[in-house]
Amino acid sequence: MKNLKYYPSNSTETFSFDHVRIPFDKQVPMHQQETWELAYIITGSGIRIIGDVVESFSEGEIILIPPDIPHCWSFDKNVHDEEGKIENICVFIKSEFLDNLKNSFSELNKTISDIKENQNALSFFGETQKKLQELMKKMSSQNTIERLSSLILILDQISSSKSVNIVGNRTSERKNEKKLHEIYMFILSNFHRAIELDEVAKIAGMPKSTFCLFFKKMTGKSFVTYLTDFRIESSCQMLLKTKMSVSEICVASGFNDIPYYNRIFKKIKNQTPTEYRKLNI
Repeated sequence: MKNLKYYPSNSTETFSFDHVRIPFDKQVPMHQQETWELAYIITGSGIRIIGDVVESFSEGEIILIPPDIPHCWSFDKNVHDEEGKIENICVFIKSEFLDNLKNSFSELNKTISDIKENQNALSFFGETQKKLQELMKKMSSQNTIERLSSLILILDQISSSKSVNIVGNRTSERKNEKKLHEIYMFILSNFHRAIELDEVAKIAGMPKSTFCLFFKKMTGKSFVTYLTDFRIESSCQMLLKTKMSVSEICVASGFNDIPYYNRIFKKIKNQTPTEYRKLNI
């Protein structure tokens, strides 16, 4: 496996702000960095990998990623704005900046301590999500000093919120982490077609039986179950974000048998694909 792209913090800025509208396939590939990252997806949906967790994502989500956790977003080519672009805002924060805030302002001591104690990637929901969205959007029209003020308000929201979900973490073994990410990237690129266990085991560099044990130990699921769940989640995004028919989505998500797809979908989601689309749009 090629080494993950690593982005050291070369900037002299203690934090940086990035607001982009770009084609869906121009996002940064799997990488990790030495700064904290707060990401807000304004337009777009798809599948994201953060550490050892692979999940679907949709517009509106805000994710906090601690330093040195590998991550990437893979955007659905069918979900974009009227110009065919996705949009997101990212704030990158140096750990030294957080330490300096803590040491310089006693009022921020608990806020920064609570944030730095967390080692997991987090998503926010409810009122916290709404407030973070508002603050991050305002930063687009602010100067550097105004952004600093907004960032402190953002840090306060993050540290005090109970409306959070863990959406990624570090795996304990570096070698296994690399193997797992190799498999995740393979799934992202190939879930729409038939995948044989022998093929994936070869990518992992293991005999099939060893690979099955390894994958179950690392993820808590068999590879077949994991792939099925991944395909169902991908099809959910297509149902919500595209006008494709159920039969087209069945094929696009890797299921070539519509009755089987409907049966598996209902087993996992407790409703048919058609019902899911009607109830969630």
